[in-house]
Amino acid sequence: MRFPYFLLLLYLLFARPAHAQRPDTTIIRYAGQLTGQYTSGGVNRTLLTTTHNVTFLRGKHFGAPVNGSFSYGKQEKLLKEREFLFNATPYYWKGHFRAYGIGGYERSNLRGITGRVQLGLGPGWAFYSDSLGREVSLSNLFIREATYFQDGSDRTVSRSSLRLKLVYSYGVFSLNSTTFYLPNLSGFADYRVNQLSTLALRFTPRFTITANYTYTFESRVLEGKPNDNTNLTVGVAFSTK
Repeated sequence: MRFPYFLLLLYLLFARPAHAQRPDTTIIRYAGQLTGQYTSGGVNRTLLTTTHNVTFLRGKHFGAPVNGSFSYGKQEKLLKEREFLFNATPYYWKGHFRAYGIGGYERSNLRGITGRVQLGLGPGWAFYSDSLGREVSLSNLFIREATYFQDGSDRTVSRSSLRLKLVYSYGVFSLNSTTFYLPNLSGFADYRVNQLSTLALRFTPRFTITANYTYTFESRVLEGKPNDNTNLTVGVAFSTK
């Protein structure tokens, strides 16, 4: 009777590693926000913004965030802001290293842009990251950008896109901040700066109250259009895990 027990022992020794291997899985995460602002008195202003983020995670090294936002704003009952932004940033990571790609599309009534298309790629480095999603990372992408303006003109440039990303959470509070600096590689006097910060207070695992701060500066715009724009809005967000 000892022989069958020996065979059983061999089976357990060689079978366990096969069961311990985890197959690659695909995870999809969604987060959506709706924020708004209303002011009256010296300036009558209404602004509504909705943002949607879908992240696809495959296995241990691949991800593909897809982001879209739409803003609609009036001042003195006249349409001033109608902004649309969509971008996808697939990436590969291993340890602290990141490799990013980017594809984006943008429209902006405020800056007189009927269409802007971006394609690019570049490296990144995560100085800190943990299992809670907290992160400090820096990346630099090289992009090709074509912009079409409302007056019929257009321009195509190559840019460097330097991005600093900060993600922090403590208890029910979380902060997500991303800052972009995009100079024209043929002339650094032509540049853009974008900054987005979101402070969230989580009431349930899926619902949060959010405060969003956005800032955009563009050195070259159509005549009569503002170079910069700042928005501060408060709203609610829904997310899945």
